Amino acid sequence: MTHTVREKAKLINRVRRLRGQVEGLERMLEEEKSHTDVMQLIAGIRGAMNGLMNEVIEDHIRFHLQAADLPQSERDEGAAELIDIVRAYLK
Repeated sequence: MTHTVREKAKLINRVRRLRGQVEGLERMLEEEKSHTDVMQLIAGIRGAMNGLMNEVIEDHIRFHLQAADLPQSERDEGAAELIDIVRAYLK
């Protein structure tokens, strides 16, 4: 991945927030919190994960598909990689 420092920091911060949410979920399960609270947190984690995936997909498109200086073969390869990942993610 060829990201600027700002983009890299943004992605890492998202992952750290996700980690905190997952750790909170673990604590909730250990403490046998209400199913409603657990499900709400799971929904939040899923949303955060989808947000992270959206950011990475967008970066992939910008760096590997829209880059004017890349040869068409590299753009085609980037597109094929993205298609494979999106298919796996949506299963």
